[in-house]
Amino acid sequence: MKAILVLAFLVFAVATVWAEAKAIRATVVYDDLATSVSAVDDSGQLWITLADLSLATRFEVKPQGVCRDEICIPLPKARKSEFLRGEAGAEFFNLTAFAGLTHQAVAHDAATDTWYFGLRSDQQQLASSLMAPDFTLPDINGQRHSLSDFRGKKILLVTWASW
Repeated sequence: MKAILVLAFLVFAVATVWAEAKAIRATVVYDDLATSVSAVDDSGQLWITLADLSLATRFEVKPQGVCRDEICIPLPKARKSEFLRGEAGAEFFNLTAFAGLTHQAVAHDAATDTWYFGLRSDQQQLASSLMAPDFTLPDINGQRHSLSDFRGKKILLVTWASW
């Protein structure tokens, strides 16, 4: 009986906290595409419907995990409640928790309810070494110089682009 009362209290507490979360219209920028979605901001966590998850990110929740094309990222079974929540006949997905799982940077502008999600760990290209690739460029007099010509010496490299 005591266990049932504790369980009932926990269910009530979770429902109360979720009820106090703020329903918003948010802009999600994912893969550099902006999508307007209906969402819930629950203590800095962005919860969106499964339909909006697919619309904004092209990911879908499947039994094997969160999948898009050939990529499928399994959700830890012990932490499933951090990612999925059902409420009033709709199922919500915590996009910020997913970003943490996939090592994505997240930026949130509360004034405009805009959420930016950076590259996932599978999209990032990391440098294989600290060695700069060799290249050759002309100097102001037209004489060509390669970076490898200066190997072992300290170099100050100044670059500029118009964009």
